[in-house]
Amino acid sequence: MNRSSLCIEERIAEILASREFRRIRDEKLAPSAVLLLLLEKEGECNVLFTRRSEKVAYHKGEISFPGGTADPDDSDLLHTALREGAEEIGLDQRDVRILGRLDDIFTLTTGFVITPYVGIIPYPYKFEINKDEISELIFVPLRAIAEECRVEDSGVTHFHLQDHIIWGATARILKQFLDLTYRQ
Repeated sequence: MNRSSLCIEERIAEILASREFRRIRDEKLAPSAVLLLLLEKEGECNVLFTRRSEKVAYHKGEISFPGGTADPDDSDLLHTALREGAEEIGLDQRDVRILGRLDDIFTLTTGFVITPYVGIIPYPYKFEINKDEISELIFVPLRAIAEECRVEDSGVTHFHLQDHIIWGATARILKQFLDLTYRQ
C-alpha cells in the first residue's frame, strides 16, 4: 500500500469504529456474512466483486461479495465471512485486514440476514476461484462505483458497472459503505 492508500484505509477504519452498527435478530432469517474487499489496483482503490455461478442454490449469476451462510462450526460471523472467502476465492484470512463492519441487512426473497465486513487485501493476489460457486472476479474502481449509484423513485438502489448490474443486497451494502466512507 502506498501512503495515500494507507490514509484511506485508516480513515475507513476510524469511520467504521466510531459508529454503532445495526444488528438484525430474527430467528426466521438464516445468518450469513460477506466481505466487502478493497485493494489497490493500477493506482486506484478497487472493490472486489464475484459473479456467482449458475450451480449455486441462491442468486445464480448475480454480482455479489464473497461470503455465505453461517455453519454451526463458525465461531462468529467474521469467521463465516473469512471461511467463505477461502472457499470461494482462495482467500487466506491472514492476508485480510478487517477495517470494520456495516449494518446487517436482510434479503427479501431468500430469507438471509447478512453481516457485511469491510477488509483490505494486497494486490496482485493469487486467487483460487471455486468454479462451482464463482464464475468470475470483477474489480471496479471505487471512484467509478460512487459515480454510478442510482436510486429509483421506489427506493431501489442499483449500479451499472462495466456491463454489470449490481442490485439487491449487494447494492444496499455498497451504498451504505459509500454513504459512510466515500461521500463525507
